[in-house]
Amino acid sequence: MGSTVVARTTPGELPEFVRLVAHPVRWRLLQALAASDRAVWELTRLVDEPQSLVSYHLRQLRDGGLVMARRSSADGRDSYHTLDLARCQEELEAAGGALHPGLRLVPRSPVPTRRSSRRLRVLFLCTGNSARSQIAEALLEHLSAGATEAASAGSHPKPLHPNAVRAMHKRGIDISGNRTKHLDELVAQRFDVVITLCDRVREVCPEFPSHPALVHWSVPDPALEGPNDRATLPAFEHLVIELETRIGFLLRLLEEPPTRRSTHATR
Repeated sequence: MGSTVVARTTPGELPEFVRLVAHPVRWRLLQALAASDRAVWELTRLVDEPQSLVSYHLRQLRDGGLVMARRSSADGRDSYHTLDLARCQEELEAAGGALHPGLRLVPRSPVPTRRSSRRLRVLFLCTGNSARSQIAEALLEHLSAGATEAASAGSHPKPLHPNAVRAMHKRGIDISGNRTKHLDELVAQRFDVVITLCDRVREVCPEFPSHPALVHWSVPDPALEGPNDRATLPAFEHLVIELETRIGFLLRLLEEPPTRRSTHATR
C-alpha cells in the first residue's frame, strides 16, 4: 500500500503562513528583508509606512517564526531584522502540499547550474576579517563549486581565529593559510555584491567605484560568545551553519539577471 500524505492543516483551514504573508504590508516587509537584514527605520522608509505600523507587522512575522531580530552590535538602540529563508521555504512547501500533493515544492540544489562568461565576484566584510568574513568567503567558493569568486576583508584586521580554522576543518575546508586583509586593499577592485557581516563595519563601509549591490547580514561575532576558545567553538560551528544556509540562498539570487538581482540586493 502507498503512504498517505498528511497536510499540516485540517481541510478548509487556511495555513498560518498564507495568512501571514497575504497582508500587503507584511509582504512588502518580507520582500525588503529577502536579501538584506535591515533596521526598523530602514524598513519604515522602504515600505513607506509609519513606524508603529511597521513594528506591529514585524511582531506578527516574528511571532510566526518567519523573521528574527538581533540587537545591533554598533548601536544597541537598534535591532536588525532577518528573514528566515529556510523557514519560509519549509512553509511554502507545506502550504502547497496542503492544497494538493502535486503542489508540494521540491527544493533545488544550491549549486548554480548556469555558468556565465564572467565569474561574479562577491566581497564579504567584517571588523577583524578573522572569522565571519573568512568563513563566508570559503563557503561561497566551496558551495558554488568555483562558479563564483569570493574575497574577504576587515576594517580592523586581526589574526585568523583558530576556531574559524577548526570549524571549517569539520566541513573539510582548510582556511589555515588564509591572510587577513584591510578593506582598503580591495576597495578599488570590481565586485558585483558586497556583503557586510558586522553591524560596525556596515557603518564604515566605503563607496566602491564598481557600484556593487550592497547587502547586510547581521551576524554576531562568535569570538565574543565565551571566555576562551574552547567555550566559543560551538558558536563558531553555529556560525558556519548559518552562513551555509544564507549563502545557499544567495547563490540562487546570483543566478538572476543583473537588473533583477540589484533590486533584491540593495541597501
